[in-house]
Amino acid sequence: MDGRTLRAIRRRILDWYAIHQRDLPWRKTHDSYHILVSEVMLQQTQVGRVIEKYHEFLTRFPTIDVLARARASSVIKTWKGLGYNRRALFLQKTARAVVREHGGNFPRTLEELKKLPGVG
Repeated sequence: MDGRTLRAIRRRILDWYAIHQRDLPWRKTHDSYHILVSEVMLQQTQVGRVIEKYHEFLTRFPTIDVLARARASSVIKTWKGLGYNRRALFLQKTARAVVREHGGNFPRTLEELKKLPGVG
């Protein structure tokens, strides 16, 4: 595919998005932790269900440090209603790795990100 065709396709997609986009809370943040939470929640779960739980989860666990220190039972209790509770435990395992190995900051390279539990 040549560059001109690719640009035309890209433009059509962006034009469609400008008209049809949904107002989703995770699209309004640049916080890596909030984005991770939304991505894990959205695995195998309908968007409407995630919207209901996203704010509740972040209110209970507002930072990656808080999630890393939380009891697993509390994480699962807050996750209730999203299904696949294993995801909540993987999310907490990832939080603990980020805190322990990276001082609470997400890695900046793809290689380091892929080493996180549940990411790579």
